[in-house]
Amino acid sequence: MPADAIRNPLSAITAQQPFLIVDGALATELERAGFDLNDSLWSARVLADEPQAIVDVHRAYFEAGADVATTASYQATLEGLMARSLSETQASALIQRSVTLAAQARSEYLAAHPERLDCPPLVAASVGPYGAYLADGSEYRGGYALDRAGLRDFHRARLATLLDARPDVLAVETLPCAEEAQAVCDLLRDDFPTARAWIAFSARNATELSDGTPIREAVRAISDCEQVVAIGVNCTALEHIESLVREIRGETDKDIVIYPNSGEVYDPVTKTWSAACAVSVDSDGDGSDHDHDLAGWTPRWLAAGATAIGGCCRTGPDDIRALADLRKALG
Repeated sequence: MPADAIRNPLSAITAQQPFLIVDGALATELERAGFDLNDSLWSARVLADEPQAIVDVHRAYFEAGADVATTASYQATLEGLMARSLSETQASALIQRSVTLAAQARSEYLAAHPERLDCPPLVAASVGPYGAYLADGSEYRGGYALDRAGLRDFHRARLATLLDARPDVLAVETLPCAEEAQAVCDLLRDDFPTARAWIAFSARNATELSDGTPIREAVRAISDCEQVVAIGVNCTALEHIESLVREIRGETDKDIVIYPNSGEVYDPVTKTWSAACAVSVDSDGDGSDHDHDLAGWTPRWLAAGATAIGGCCRTGPDDIRALADLRKALG
């Protein structure tokens, strides 16, 4: 394996492909399978009750063409699980199960696809923001009561727990504010120097994080953290992504990972989705319009500087399959 692939787990794939494909929404697929996730633990509920369902979703994304499985740990925290009468040991084991289930799905996929053994898919341990633990929608607005030191304390134990399960990379995602990203970088430098992570922000428009901080400012604050191998955006409207990628690329030469929502609009109060007005884009310059889908926008995102693309809320294996088909067409 090249030296840079050891430093950056993503580069083993990006060196061989036009872009790396991240998977789509885990919770969306679990809901489609009949699971009720209207709960403060969200998809983490299924870790305990129906672990095979999580393996099945990861496997479906691998079969669709995903290079990365993001684990079912976004909303799984020691504090949240222990509030459900689990001991700390039980809570830690459940969080680590999210990594082992993704690894199991990868092993099953590789057994059926030995041609991928020389460049296997990755397991990214999902680390949701403090707001996801609060389950009050604050991951979409920021404004936490905790300061940077408090955020470090909140994330420390979960990072340690996930890293003990040996994922390939941490997916620190949906961060609404720069201070939380800086807190995570503090931990990576001081407590987990051999870990590798990507940090993905949530954004409210084409230039600002959910709390209003300019994304350039947020990227500048963490771009010198060697443990962060990619910076990007997730859980954000499709139409903002191209501008956000250009803003990020203006501040860093790291990989840029993006996985936006499907185009529907989420109400964090009612926890429901509604259809948005369609946004069309002439992504390939041929004068034709494309529906608001990931593959339709991808050529523009790549031109702006993105190197890893996937889907967040309300996306599924069909979206990832379309990305894989596009990547084959690009050669």
